[in-house]
Amino acid sequence: MRYYSFAIVIEKEPEDPGYFAYSPTLPGCFSNGLTIEETRRNMFDAVQLHVESMIAHGETIPQGEGPVHVEELTLALPA
Repeated sequence: MRYYSFAIVIEKEPEDPGYFAYSPTLPGCFSNGLTIEETRRNMFDAVQLHVESMIAHGETIPQGEGPVHVEELTLALPA
């Protein structure tokens, strides 16, 4: 068994009630869902299918160089 790790980003849809997810490591691989958890599950399936397709076509599976950290920064400025 071979293990792969991929960063994913989940963002709130600006005009819809759900969320959008993508992987910067796998261009063209994305999914969505109504909740963050649903989006995460859907993205897991999308990444799995995407990587299986890449393997079937003999493509190299890209891997990041290390862990990724994403956080939200709140900044207060005088009005």
